[in-house]
Amino acid sequence: MDLHLKGKNAVILGGTRGIGRAIAETLTGEGANVAICARNADQVKDAVGALKSKGTKVTGGAVDIMDGAALKSWIAKAAEELGGIDILISNAGAMAQGADPASWESNFKLDVLGAVNAFDAAYPFLEKAAEKNKDAAFVIIASVSAAEADSAASYGPIKAALIHYAKGLARQHAKRGIRTNVVSPGMVYFEGGVWNMVEKNMPDYFKTAMARNPTGRAASPQDIANATVFLASPASSYTTGVNLLVDGAISRRVNF
Repeated sequence: MDLHLKGKNAVILGGTRGIGRAIAETLTGEGANVAICARNADQVKDAVGALKSKGTKVTGGAVDIMDGAALKSWIAKAAEELGGIDILISNAGAMAQGADPASWESNFKLDVLGAVNAFDAAYPFLEKAAEKNKDAAFVIIASVSAAEADSAASYGPIKAALIHYAKGLARQHAKRGIRTNVVSPGMVYFEGGVWNMVEKNMPDYFKTAMARNPTGRAASPQDIANATVFLASPASSYTTGVNLLVDGAISRRVNF
């Protein structure tokens, strides 16, 4: 299937490792130009160098996504360097698991306000892209934890807020041709990631968690990237306001 991504311009929050890196690699592999950001300047530099091997335009910046002004400034700069924005992907997350005020604040500032500030900054460019090509896309990475609760921790409710926000954007901007969708992963395993750390430090818990999944395995970053890139592409131009679970059927809920 041709996803019609060649020459499109995509901005990715958190694109140096894990899911974000897989999304960036998949987009460049489809012929898209990309801009990535993360806090670590060396990691950004290395990722940009590797992504350029696909032959598309690639740029990056060291950005603290919790700094709204800095994030907005970088997105405007990325749009200038790429020549516009057709696709915005909010992938960065604080990953705080606690129920304490600091965890709530960290998750809210990075996950929610990061997505809000990014969309606000990218909106004029997405609007221009939609006017020109009849399609522009915003994809948010949330989590199956938005619908699964064992305790009153901060992580799941923050991810649920993102899903609600995305649906509102989808309805608000549908007539303009700007689509907003969510991808909600289940367990995602990669070296240096959360579940890799759980495997090393809590092996019995890791085995129990893995056994809960009917597929018998965790997702790879590529599994999540494939879903994200499809929703971001013009090939899914009539899909907006969707929360797509990519969880290997670990959740028991029925989605209507």
